[in-house]
Amino acid sequence: MTREYPKRPIVGIGAVVLKDGHVLLIRRGKPPRPGSLSLPGGAQRVGETVFEGAVREVMEETGVEAEVLGLVDVVDSMTRDDEGRLQYHYTLIDVVCRWVAGEPVAAGDAADALWAPLTDVPELPLWSETRRIIELAAEMAEAIPPAD
Repeated sequence: MTREYPKRPIVGIGAVVLKDGHVLLIRRGKPPRPGSLSLPGGAQRVGETVFEGAVREVMEETGVEAEVLGLVDVVDSMTRDDEGRLQYHYTLIDVVCRWVAGEPVAAGDAADALWAPLTDVPELPLWSETRRIIELAAEMAEAIPPAD
């Protein structure tokens, strides 16, 4: 199925990977929103769970190994073209993850990969929904005991 002007929504997965007061971000290399900061993620593959897809996408785009802690929220992302037609339609399932290993190196669809301090999130040029998801994920992760 084509990603532009789809006949139905595409299931996308976003991963909020947290480490020592930082969140893992990528700079998008492809539309929609090329060049913007975002969460690592992408389209779910047939035969994979959301959690498997999140771990795979984080590894593919950043080289970081992550462990999924849980579901954060589901977000509808719809982008219209200049004529008002629906150009992109994603149902984004966002999960919170704990960093396991590795340092970010951009690969796959990512043009850059970096750790950003959580304290900087309110000022970063992020989509408002991405900012909300990161803040919610950070609150959720605080309530989860650290790994043994």
